Amino acid sequence: MSAPLVVSIPHQLGREEARRRLQSGLTRAATNVPVLKVDEERWEGDRMIFRVRALGQAAAGHVDIADDHVRLEVVLPWLLQKFAEVAQAAIKQRGHLLLEKKR
Repeated sequence: MSAPLVVSIPHQLGREEARRRLQSGLTRAATNVPVLKVDEERWEGDRMIFRVRALGQAAAGHVDIADDHVRLEVVLPWLLQKFAEVAQAAIKQRGHLLLEKKR
């Protein structure tokens, strides 16, 4: 089994606002990435458990929401591991945009 891809994104929103923004974030993000399809998204408290598919490969993971950061952990199949660095950068960028405090 491969090591998970972990991304931590700091925020200043507080847990409740970060959760509110993320509740529709995964499905919305998938609409912007044509090769990404959300198979499952469910919430257990402040943890979102998800399963996505890209390039015919399934990946599963979870997002934990804390007061000052969000931590995403996903296990990628071997084919998608080749894109891990690109995926990590994209997740960070989109996460920052989603969790940015609007003025």
